[in-house]
Amino acid sequence: MRGGNTAEAGPFEAPAPEIQGPIDLDFLSRQTLGDSGLEQEVLRLFDEMSQTYFHRLETSTNVSDLLRNLHTLRGAAAGVGAFGLANLARAAETELREGAAVNPERIDDLAMAVQEVSAFITERLRARDAA
Repeated sequence: MRGGNTAEAGPFEAPAPEIQGPIDLDFLSRQTLGDSGLEQEVLRLFDEMSQTYFHRLETSTNVSDLLRNLHTLRGAAAGVGAFGLANLARAAETELREGAAVNPERIDDLAMAVQEVSAFITERLRARDAA
């Protein structure tokens, strides 16, 4: 239970009031020890990596590849504080491990989340470069 809420939170969920976008910037700052240069580099790398692994996910031809790409995307997203994306990847991974068929809506949701995170990163980096 978190913050008095009776709903159980997933392993990558953070309290909603602390998140002001698709990436929990407080979490990311702790991960990068408050180093803004490191934060920018981590965001650049994550943006590239998330798009690469989503593309690999889309072109996967078997469940093993799907699971590997979902797991990688999930772990990287959780590591930078992109908890919404991490939770979507976790849900898709869990469904596949339990024997469910690939859910096209889940893949569409992941695509939107990757795009949202990418747009957020682009805007954040642009604002930092302009400062």
